[in-house]
Amino acid sequence: MSPDRLDGLLARERAEFAARNPRSRAAYDAADHLFGRVPMTWMNKTAAGFPLYLDRAQGAHVTDLDGHEHVDLCLGDTGAMAGHSPPATVAAVQRRYAELGGATAMLPTEDAEWVGAELARRFGLPYWSFSLTATDANRWAIRLVRAITGRPKILVNSYCYHGSVDESLIVIGPDGEAASREGNVGAPCDVTLTSRVAEYNDLERLERELRHGDVAAVLMEPALTNIGIVLPERGYLEGVREITRAHGTLLINDETHTFCAGPGGATAAWGLQPDVLTIGKALAGGIPCGAYGLSEQLAAEIARHTELDLVDMGGVGGTLAGNPISIAAMRATLEQVLTADAFAHMIALASRFTAGVGQVIEEHGLQWSIQQLGARAEYRFARPAPRNGGESNAAHQPDLDDFLHVYLANRGVLLTPFHAMALMCPQTSVADVDRHHAVFAEAIGELVGR
Repeated sequence: MSPDRLDGLLARERAEFAARNPRSRAAYDAADHLFGRVPMTWMNKTAAGFPLYLDRAQGAHVTDLDGHEHVDLCLGDTGAMAGHSPPATVAAVQRRYAELGGATAMLPTEDAEWVGAELARRFGLPYWSFSLTATDANRWAIRLVRAITGRPKILVNSYCYHGSVDESLIVIGPDGEAASREGNVGAPCDVTLTSRVAEYNDLERLERELRHGDVAAVLMEPALTNIGIVLPERGYLEGVREITRAHGTLLINDETHTFCAGPGGATAAWGLQPDVLTIGKALAGGIPCGAYGLSEQLAAEIARHTELDLVDMGGVGGTLAGNPISIAAMRATLEQVLTADAFAHMIALASRFTAGVGQVIEEHGLQWSIQQLGARAEYRFARPAPRNGGESNAAHQPDLDDFLHVYLANRGVLLTPFHAMALMCPQTSVADVDRHHAVFAEAIGELVGR
C-alpha cells in the first residue's frame, strides 16, 4: 500500500465525515463545560476529529444526531453485548424503578441471590459480590488477595486490560524490563513497586517472576482483548494454573471482555479454575454493573481472617454497588437475553464475520490476520497473528486503523474506536455482518488501488 495513497484517502474520508455530521460537530463544539468537550475524555478517541453524538439505539443499530443509522459492531465495547435496550432488561428496570422503587435503599433484594446462583452455575465459583464496574471488582479482588496472602504485588500480562486499575498499567519495555505503560496518568507510585509483568503465552517469564515469592495473585484475561485478540497457545492456561499453585499465588480471571466466549465465558468454555473471577459491562444489558466470584477454598480462607474489616472501612464495597436496579437488570439479562441459544447465534455470526474478513485479506494478499473469540472478532495488521501483547502493540498502524474506522462509519458501520473489534449481540443479523463485509472489501480495494 502506498503511504501517499493512504494519506489521501484518510483526508478524503475525514472531510466526508465532517460534511455528513454537522449536528454532531456542532454539539461537540458547544460542549464548553465538559472537560475535553466530552463526558469522558476517552470519547475523544475518534478517527475523524470529533465523535458522533447518539440520538437513539435499539438492538444492533444506533442512530446518530444527524439521522444516520449504523450497524453497531462496537456495542459499547462489550457493555451492550446484550444489544441496546433489550426488552426484558428494560421491563425489569422499569418495574424496579417506577413500580417498586428503592433504587438506592441500601437494602438487599431477593434478585441478588438469583443472580449469584446463576453466576455460580455459569462460571463455577460459588460465592459472589457486586460492584458497579469491572474496574472496581478488580480493585476489590486485589485488596482481598493481598490481605489473605500478605504479599504486596500483583502480576499482569503486558498490554492487558483491567480498566484503570493502577497495578495493571505495566508493560515489558524495549530492554525486556518492567516499565510503566505509556499514558499512565498520575500514577501514585512507580508501578514496579506494586506489580510484576510477563508477556501473555510466556510461561518461563511467569515462573521466573513468581519465584520472587511476593506476588499475591496473577490478574489476567484468559485471552488478551484490548490490544487485539491474542489467543492462548496449547497448554498455556493450564501452565498458568499449575505455576501459580506451585508458588502459592492466587489466580484472578477477568472475564469482562472474554465473556463473549460463551454463556460462562472462557472459564466454562475452556475448563479454567480461577480462585477469583471478575466481570462487568455486559451482565446488565448496559446498566452499570460488576461482580466478582470467589472459589469455595478462597471464601473459607477469607472467613478465617476475622481481623479483616469487610463491613465498614475495609475499602471493599460502594454505596451504590449491588443496588436493586443493577441487580434486576442483571437477572433479566442473564435469564432472558444472554442465554445459551443467544450465544450460539452470536458465535455463528462472529464465525461468518471472521470468514468474510479472512477472504478479503486473502484475495488482496494482505499480511494481516483476524482472530475470533466466541462472539468477538478482530483484525490486526500482522501475519502471523501476534502471540502476545508486545507483538500486537508493535503491529499497530494508527493511520491505517483510522482510515478503516472513518471509512466504515461514513458508510453506516461502527467498529470499536480503540481497535478494529467487532462484537455480535443477539439482535445482530446476517445482513449486518454482510454489510460490514461489503464496505470492508470496498475500503481495501481503494487502498490497494484495485
